[in-house]
Amino acid sequence: MSDLPSCSSCRDLGEDDFALSMAFQPIIDVSQGQVFAHEALVRGIAGESAASQLERVDADNRYRFDQRCRIKAVEWGARLNVPARLSINFMPNAVYRPETCIRATLEAAKRVNFPLERIIFEVTEQEQVLDLDHLCGILHAYRARGFLTAIDDFGAGFAGLNLLADFQPDLLKLDMALVRGIDCDNVRQVLVEGTLGMCRRLGITVIAEGVETRAEYDTLREMGIDLFQGYLFARPQFQGLPEIAYPA
Repeated sequence: MSDLPSCSSCRDLGEDDFALSMAFQPIIDVSQGQVFAHEALVRGIAGESAASQLERVDADNRYRFDQRCRIKAVEWGARLNVPARLSINFMPNAVYRPETCIRATLEAAKRVNFPLERIIFEVTEQEQVLDLDHLCGILHAYRARGFLTAIDDFGAGFAGLNLLADFQPDLLKLDMALVRGIDCDNVRQVLVEGTLGMCRRLGITVIAEGVETRAEYDTLREMGIDLFQGYLFARPQFQGLPEIAYPA
């Protein structure tokens, strides 16, 4: 197992550690014409970008940052009465023992009365996974508790097919680099069609994220994708739920 810190790093959260807030962006089910989930996206307390917050993260504070983000996501999700599901990102290298590190999330959900069965745990592939077996253990533990699991940024990250070989998530989000300009890019079309075929056989639902144009949407919809996220439908809204533009 990787050289990870003791659980106290996750539990000892000072009130002044990472004064964060959240923005929310919907994932919509176009086949049903309704929201499937809202993804909680970290922001500064005055709406500063995610990048400005992530650049403060290092090996010494990664665990506290990850915990604080989870708690804030649940708190704001409850405050805004987020419909359907709430998708929470987590950093795979910021979990020591899944059952211990999830404790603060469970306590926050109980405190604000947010239903646990509506939480999705979403792992980004853009953080280098130090221990793939450890990540699979985390995802298995979350699934055992009844949470949906998702892999973000598929096609641009470190784990890729190696991760899918050992764990099949409920949801897989195509990286926006695969989506961008797919309507006029045969190579991207072939890659996405291959991914969709693989996911259908594995029982994984695909989300197209980063969709910005109607042509991208139409192409992906013709391929059979139902779940979408991107500026075409709604931009993230700081401390609120944006109005959604459903395609005609």
